[in-house]
Amino acid sequence: MINIKDIRDTARDMLAKGEVRTVIGYRRGSRGMPAEPAFITSPEQADELIWDPTCYHNLSLYLVHDRKISAHLQKNSGLPIAIVAKGCDARSIVVLMQEHYFKREDVYIIGVSCEGTGVLDERKLASHLNGVQPTLAAFDGDDYVFTTAEGEKRLPAREVMADRCLECRIPFPKEHNLVFGDDKTGRQLAEPFAALTKFEEQGNSERWDIWSHHFDRCMRCFACRSVCPMCYCDECVVDSITFPVTQQTSAAEKADRVRWIERSAMRSENITYLMTRAMHLAGRCTDCGECDRACPVNIPIRMLNNKMEREAREKFGYEPGASIGGPSLVASFLDNDPGDFIR
Repeated sequence: MINIKDIRDTARDMLAKGEVRTVIGYRRGSRGMPAEPAFITSPEQADELIWDPTCYHNLSLYLVHDRKISAHLQKNSGLPIAIVAKGCDARSIVVLMQEHYFKREDVYIIGVSCEGTGVLDERKLASHLNGVQPTLAAFDGDDYVFTTAEGEKRLPAREVMADRCLECRIPFPKEHNLVFGDDKTGRQLAEPFAALTKFEEQGNSERWDIWSHHFDRCMRCFACRSVCPMCYCDECVVDSITFPVTQQTSAAEKADRVRWIERSAMRSENITYLMTRAMHLAGRCTDCGECDRACPVNIPIRMLNNKMEREAREKFGYEPGASIGGPSLVASFLDNDPGDFIR
């Protein structure tokens, strides 16, 4: 079991020695129980760090933000950033390194094992607490323990765990500089792609009706894109307002820019947006589930990405974020590929 003191001591020591410029981790949030991202820049701040079932954010997103800010300011301190990373977070970092977004020496990965208990899904928890608001959450073996005004409430982790954690096959950061917690790889609580498989048991018309309903509800707020560390393009092909403009950009260039989809949140446009995004994440999504968590209308966006992930695994034996030196999906092939053109 992970002792938060070890993570705090590590952060404090690295900052005191000037080995890193920032430690990105988790701290108690401003709205009570849920953790929030923390950016620790001095040894004195290290005691703010926490590790509990509400540490669900994929913090690799902030490595992307840091890279963009540094590029804009044309400034590089030369020191790496340390980051607390779960298994899926570490795989996201690996994908970013595969794509040469930053170098391995730019990041010090403090790995934390989920140890088979994953992180919390607040929507599932709400149905168990009947309106009672918890103030703290903690790991205790295979359970989560919640502190409320009415006392402690203990629940089996698997009942309120995020679906991505139930299906996770590798809840351990294989790529790390330092790691805390035991490697419980293989202790998955549900079959991989269980939700996707169950959905596909329905007929084509039923599946289309369900997804038509989801496409109609999408507000195109782009929360799923904004929370995804893999969506780092300065110009998004399906968002007409993300057009990099400089002093040299002419009026004609602005006027003639291709608009692939309309801004209005209609079904046809929403389908184009969500399906295009899923295709762009094929072989890159590490199933951190942040898109599902961020969606304000609860569209199961993760299922679209799961479909692409399963296709990549079954057809090419490909696992996103498995190895920094490994090929990308588009550079992968199998000798027994059924397409003759591959030979």
